[in-house]
Amino acid sequence: VVGNTIGMGIFMQPAALAPFGLNALTGWAAVIIGCVCLAVSFAALARKLPQADGPFGYVRGSLGEVVAFPALWAYWISCWVTNAVLSIGVVGYFITAFPAAKSIPPAALAVTFMWAFVGVNLLGVRSGGRVQVITSLLKIVPLLLVLVVGTVSILGSPATYTPNLPTTPVTAHLSMGAAAVALYAMLGFESAAVAAGRVTNPEKTIPRATLIGTLLVATFYVAIVAIGLLVVPQATLAASDAPFVTITDHLLGPGNGRWISLFVVISGLGCLNGWTLLASELTRTLAANRLLPPVLGDSNRFGAPWASLLLTGVLATVIGLMNYSSSLVGAFTKLSLIVSAANLPLYVCCSFALFYFLRRDPKGLSPALWLAGLGGVAFAAFAFFGVGWEPFIWALVLSLAGVPVYFWMRWRRASAPVASTGTT
Repeated sequence: VVGNTIGMGIFMQPAALAPFGLNALTGWAAVIIGCVCLAVSFAALARKLPQADGPFGYVRGSLGEVVAFPALWAYWISCWVTNAVLSIGVVGYFITAFPAAKSIPPAALAVTFMWAFVGVNLLGVRSGGRVQVITSLLKIVPLLLVLVVGTVSILGSPATYTPNLPTTPVTAHLSMGAAAVALYAMLGFESAAVAAGRVTNPEKTIPRATLIGTLLVATFYVAIVAIGLLVVPQATLAASDAPFVTITDHLLGPGNGRWISLFVVISGLGCLNGWTLLASELTRTLAANRLLPPVLGDSNRFGAPWASLLLTGVLATVIGLMNYSSSLVGAFTKLSLIVSAANLPLYVCCSFALFYFLRRDPKGLSPALWLAGLGGVAFAAFAFFGVGWEPFIWALVLSLAGVPVYFWMRWRRASAPVASTGTT
């Protein structure tokens, strides 16, 4: 859970949440409660359906394919939009690490990063896997530095940093907005539940891993965001395209944060590589289940899903350029809200899948799980209100685009047997 959840999001969170002031902390409190409720729901579904194919299998096994497909389609959208989010997040740190790159348009850099890893993954999983191994641990360095140095500095001289406390009033509306932004950083918390069929004693292991991992990552993130709000003036932090560099400069002196940006760039590119692979593999899985055209399931001579990689690369490029703004952190925040909005339908459907089993087949399920399911639905509604109209409309339109695809593929599946019987 920890490995799958900690990604590029945390390196942009301090700037993305800075405009909300202390609402960032109340928003995070809502995210923690909501993610714990959802984590409990996922763990219960994993116990009930240990052989299911993750969240999609939970929903399809309870509510049917007609409900499961739109939820998975929205999740699929979130995967390739994430590629655009990650590439934009990397750009700010890349320019800090390599100042000569300032002459290159940031949008061009973001697109270059996306297509570089499409190319890497076209060479096969083994090639992409090597990149992932090299970069996976480097993200810990800047996180630990800010956490340790920031904590020591604040506790050692609290009066130095209290003037930086944000003055933005705490309101329900702003807390909802902060929760929607914060949720992006927690996406992936359900990953332990997906592996239920491949672990020993899943009845105990999965709930423990899911809950402990979720709480550990959330606590880590809240500490980082709180340190940023105390160390850097609110307006300065909100305008930063590389907030960890800005925080480090304020802690250790100007210029000392630049070297840390190299770790963030390497880590961010590793995340981009992983999500490029995930988006293409999910596309191939949908094609293999006859939910997308068969060509998207084809592999090249390296075993890579070439058509899926090209499709998700084009889609990520288009949505990234269409939502690009003059501010890197502004573009990152807007796209991350679209990702959060696109994930929420699957979370809601999984809560209703839990309700289905609690009502129809409650054996092995505690009645207290009704509270977890209701908490998950309530949190999704809370986050939906905080997303804002523009990201919500983007997610809605992209999700509705899956309706004709579903009925077209359903018609093709229905007509395939008829076509085959006409041959001799």
